[in-house]
Amino acid sequence: MKSVVVDTAAYDWEGDAPLKRPSARTIVYEMHVRGFTRHPSSGVGKKTRGTYAGLIEKIPYLQELGITAVELLPVFQFDPQECPPGRVNYWGYAPVSFFASHQAYSSRQDPLGAVDEFRDMVKALHRAGLEVILDVVYNHTAEGNQDGPTFCYRGLENSPYYLLEEDRTRHSNYTGTGNTLNTNQPIVRRLIVDSLRYWLEEMHVDGFRFDLASILARDEAGRPLQNPPILWDIESDPAMAGTKLIAEAWDAAGLYQVGSFIGDSWKEWNGRFRDDARDFFRGEAGSVARFADCFIGSPEIYGHKEREPEQSVNFVTCHDGFTLNDLVSYNGKHNEANGEDNRDRSQRQPETAPGTQWGRSRVVSMDRHRP
Repeated sequence: MKSVVVDTAAYDWEGDAPLKRPSARTIVYEMHVRGFTRHPSSGVGKKTRGTYAGLIEKIPYLQELGITAVELLPVFQFDPQECPPGRVNYWGYAPVSFFASHQAYSSRQDPLGAVDEFRDMVKALHRAGLEVILDVVYNHTAEGNQDGPTFCYRGLENSPYYLLEEDRTRHSNYTGTGNTLNTNQPIVRRLIVDSLRYWLEEMHVDGFRFDLASILARDEAGRPLQNPPILWDIESDPAMAGTKLIAEAWDAAGLYQVGSFIGDSWKEWNGRFRDDARDFFRGEAGSVARFADCFIGSPEIYGHKEREPEQSVNFVTCHDGFTLNDLVSYNGKHNEANGEDNRDRSQRQPETAPGTQWGRSRVVSMDRHRP
């Protein structure tokens, strides 16, 4: 691996600034930077397919959709080999650096290409009235468990950066990926906040969706904290004022905090809205009342004094599960090419965290590593 020190002040933003659109008037379109334009049918030129520059070419299409924001699946530099043998890590949920945009998503191969092309993309999207939200992974890294490679933090000092089992030789695994960052340790807290500031101040993004955010609420022994320091660090940082903070309020080890995530400024992915909306359109028995509750702001979840309905991020599909087309076409998933089983809805446990329903489970599934 090679690194480049970048002078971020040399870039001309031409007066660009985050858009600060109210959450209540935000319509989010989740996308994969490479997957969005990599196929010839995208109409993007061959040189820029699957890149930040290719996304710029599709801005008129995004405007036609009527959305107000794009949510980019992970763009931090990641390890494409962090996946089962014979496959490629397509999704990017294997970060190596929290401060570098993924080089392979740039059409330029010069040292500044990935940085400046990303900023060109943000500037172009802002000019079109579209916000940029990043799907960020601060819960684990590409270093895997104790048998994994040493890229970065393990090589500095293992115990401050990762949660470890009692014998201090094995990594705790609340992510389903082999390791879990020790997010409430002071060094790691500073690392995360500095990274968020970088993407806000130097890259001009408008917000963040935190992958498996409930892990950020765990202490060094893996126990949920009533007042997790890292979450309050993020919320109280002046640089974060007005920034969209969206939590995937669960993790792979069963901690489920939708409706009770810590903090005042956080919005939450409402996975129950997705499931109840799908059940309603499928005509499942008992779905009308559940959908009606969703339609008026999910008061069953958010109707207590600590939460308002607008803290719910309502969605019907995302990368964790069916595509929008498959959502209304299939009763069960069909990921046989990935070596997965085809579980029917009737086999699901009702209390399974929404993040693991209908798609990849961090523990057993490989959806994110599909070719």
